[in-house]
Amino acid sequence: MQLTLTPPTLQIHLTGQERLWAFHLGRLIEVPLEKITRATTELPESTWREIRAPGTYLPGVIKAGTYYTERGREFWYVTNPSSVVHLEVKDDYYQHIILTVDNHATWVERIN
Repeated sequence: MQLTLTPPTLQIHLTGQERLWAFHLGRLIEVPLEKITRATTELPESTWREIRAPGTYLPGVIKAGTYYTERGREFWYVTNPSSVVHLEVKDDYYQHIILTVDNHATWVERIN
């Protein structure tokens, strides 16, 4: 996965393998920076009430795809819970985007 910060958007480029695990057809997720209300390194809590539609979940290995939670529609691609970028987004397709990213703390600073 590659992130590109080119104002006015944050671009998330997914590899073929990431698209496969996430059941995501597009190679690119674009989020306007003005719609990102907060970026953190905190992993949101998962509950049994989540609906995965579509996606992949193998406990301790991967959580990828679209999930419907009490927080709204979310996109997950997490393979390492300690290297997470969590984006809170308003008025867009996904309300939360949670990704495993190298240099996650640096990305959070850049986005904020």
